[in-house]
Amino acid sequence: MKKYLKNEKGFTLIEMMIVLLIISVLILITIPNVTKHSATIDDKGCAAYVKMVQGLVQTYKMDNNSYPTTLVELATTGDIEADAQCPNGKKIKITNGVVSIVVD
Repeated sequence: MKKYLKNEKGFTLIEMMIVLLIISVLILITIPNVTKHSATIDDKGCAAYVKMVQGLVQTYKMDNNSYPTTLVELATTGDIEADAQCPNGKKIKITNGVVSIVVD
């Protein structure tokens, strides 16, 4: 005859299901917040990138006594690629020494 342990330690199925339910609720709350803020993060990253390129334009002006007219011309310095764009995929342009985002 087998002896059964009366003081078994461990989690019951109900306790495990309650823990999984709590974890699921926390995940359902956090995922929409993360996706909502990712667009804001991309926009801020693009603004920072535009400022960086604007600094490159000013450096180009000091070296060459004129503003670059295109990104290709600015790329001749080797500091940026000719097809540079924001991290969120938006294109940038240079107009009269001012860097801006191309609005479609």
